[in-house]
Amino acid sequence: MNVFAYPASASWSLAIHGGAGGRVEELGVQGDGEYEEGLAEAYRAGALILEAGGTALDAVCAAVVALEDNPLFNAGRGSALRHDGSIQTDAAVMSGGRAGAVAAIECARNPVTVARRVMENGSAVLRASIPAETIEEWGLELADQEYFRTPGRIAQLDNVQAGRIPAQKHGTVGAVAIDCEGRLAAATSTGGMVNQVIGRIGDSPLVGAGTYARDGVVAVSCTGAGEAFIQGVVAHEIAARVRHGGADLADAVRDVLDEEVGGRGATGGIIAVGADGRVVVAHNSPAMFAATAAEGAVTVWS
Repeated sequence: MNVFAYPASASWSLAIHGGAGGRVEELGVQGDGEYEEGLAEAYRAGALILEAGGTALDAVCAAVVALEDNPLFNAGRGSALRHDGSIQTDAAVMSGGRAGAVAAIECARNPVTVARRVMENGSAVLRASIPAETIEEWGLELADQEYFRTPGRIAQLDNVQAGRIPAQKHGTVGAVAIDCEGRLAAATSTGGMVNQVIGRIGDSPLVGAGTYARDGVVAVSCTGAGEAFIQGVVAHEIAARVRHGGADLADAVRDVLDEEVGGRGATGGIIAVGADGRVVVAHNSPAMFAATAAEGAVTVWS
């Protein structure tokens, strides 16, 4: 297991992740730097908002939108294809004690913006299968299935179904932040697992499992084998150990990842930011895509 902890280096903190598990060869990366560039670009999108005094919620949503627009990452345009070759996306946001989430969305270009709209609407916390008409009425951008069916994802599904490669169980993007007013926020978005069965929902849109934020405590976004994160209620368990048990944030992240994910024979990763601005990045998977600011520079894991 790898655990990295960094103290706050400014009046705000931000961390992002692009999933645990490593590169997908079928996505046709032309150079080793493309994942790193995508992570750095997404980090900058959120950091610019925080530098200007913006909210943690705006920052995490901007960072996740940038990752959703990048076909290298399993969210938005880069979503993995299901067993029948279609896509469905899930996302969640949480800030200020409020949350919004969406599951089984088929036509939103940026699912995280739909999750935020659900939160702001206030009539529900989790909504599934929201029709295109509603998303359009909300003024959010639509995309048809062909937008998501990239050549790389089609090739990946073909290889998995032919037994040439194993099905990758990782693939999520997320962001956590604290702003200069001390507000915490988390956002997570995913296209699920390649070749997943119709009807499966992972941990990303489940508040407390893959996504959680509570002011004065912590913001958490997870990635990995979703079923383990659901059964371990991982994001909330970390918050509970910090809030009620007085645990050090790095210790809470490490122990929960070990007990609730590793203990179920699963792998994944976690990013978290505490009320003091400290950032923790941890994973027990072979690789982890993540970025945060450390010692005055953006540090990228890949």
